[in-house]
Amino acid sequence: MVASWYGPKYHGRRTASGVVFDMNDLTAAHKTLPFGTRLKVTHVGNHRSVIVEVNDRGPFIAGRDLDLSYGAARKLGMVEQGVARVKIERLN
Repeated sequence: MVASWYGPKYHGRRTASGVVFDMNDLTAAHKTLPFGTRLKVTHVGNHRSVIVEVNDRGPFIAGRDLDLSYGAARKLGMVEQGVARVKIERLN
C-alpha cells in the first residue's frame, strides 16, 4: 500500500465524517473503510508504526491508498518524502 499525507490546506475544515480536521491528530482518510475504523499503520522502510482513526475520504490521487494526517506522517517519518509504502492492520 502507498500512503501520502495532508495537513495545512485542510486544517480546520470539516472532514467527510463531519468532524473538524486537525492536522496534528492521528487520523486518516480512506476511500471505503467505515469512519471510526482504527488502523495500525507501519512504514515498510523504517518500521515505525502509528495508530490512526479513519475520519475522512480519500486519497483521490491514483496509486495512493491512504491519506494520513500530518501528525501521523510525522510519527512515521515520512513528511519530507511525502509518500511511503506502508502496511495496515485493522484493529476493530
